[in-house]
Amino acid sequence: MAADHRTETITVAEANAGERLDRALASTIADLSRSRLKALILAGEVTVGGRTVRDPGHRVNAGDAVTVALPPPEPAAPAAENIPLDIVFEDDAIVVIDKPRGMVVHPAAGNATGTLVNALIAHCGASLSGIGGVRRPGIVHRLDKDTTGLMVIAKNDRAHASLAAQFADHGRTGPLRRGYLAFVWGAPDRPRGTIEQPIDRHPHARDKMAVRPGGREAITHWEVLERFPGQAGDKEPGKPVASLLACRLETGRTHQIRVHLAHLGHPLIGDSVYGPGFRTKVTRLSPQAAEAVEALGRQALHAYFLAIEHPVTGRPLEFRSELPGDLARLHASLSTQAQGPRSEHKRHVKSKT
Repeated sequence: MAADHRTETITVAEANAGERLDRALASTIADLSRSRLKALILAGEVTVGGRTVRDPGHRVNAGDAVTVALPPPEPAAPAAENIPLDIVFEDDAIVVIDKPRGMVVHPAAGNATGTLVNALIAHCGASLSGIGGVRRPGIVHRLDKDTTGLMVIAKNDRAHASLAAQFADHGRTGPLRRGYLAFVWGAPDRPRGTIEQPIDRHPHARDKMAVRPGGREAITHWEVLERFPGQAGDKEPGKPVASLLACRLETGRTHQIRVHLAHLGHPLIGDSVYGPGFRTKVTRLSPQAAEAVEALGRQALHAYFLAIEHPVTGRPLEFRSELPGDLARLHASLSTQAQGPRSEHKRHVKSKT
């Protein structure tokens, strides 16, 4: 909790024992809505007995001391910030950017500044579309904070409506296509496949998603591009230690590729949320490859391909993004750590210099 936050501490009454944390707080702190309190909990602004609790459904006990940190009021709309953007294409209707790692797409609790939206407001000025709410002007899709690659943003309302329709269709009947490069632990035993498993919030960790019956429909198509053997003298010779997959989305759920590939048994390299149990695989890597993995600090996922229909002219547009430096180093080290054939296809994965 930030030192300059105003804090409010309550003691849970007997009448609230066993209630959800957000409900207990809402019944005690009259000037904050339950939704606002839930957001503060998820942002790590609430402690129970001195311990930060990020689960709004946490059950409280009578006598628990609960402290809520109240950040200073935020402006109604994000402020413009002069943040450099890697612009791939731009005209009066849209801008396509190559998003770097570490950039949050739109402001939210805990990320009020430094976001892509802040940068876009500065770059586009008053033309930026406001459809979707003042906190998300022009945004029709998103990438996780540490996923790199291509995004398209609408610069006016007409473009926003067209792009939103294309993303809602997910390319099933329209022109939208999205391609991702994913470095995963191990390798599927087939050259290609489809994961069709519903996704919903994790039942115990609200900042995670999970494959769950009754969740929202989620479909991911994948194809093996390369398989990487372990280092010379590998303790599991002939069994790939990692592989490079091309993934195509037919739906757009939160963390979809990360959840689906973990469900497949091949989580993304560097994914500390969905693949922490696979870190021992590093022992099968060469020192150079192990160093590249340790240096990642993020999931090895890159949105390398985007195809849309221009929202004004109707012209088909295709964009490609080369691997960023950290993934290029990972690819090079995995490719050279052992001799022998590994490619499923004669494709060249381009990297940024």
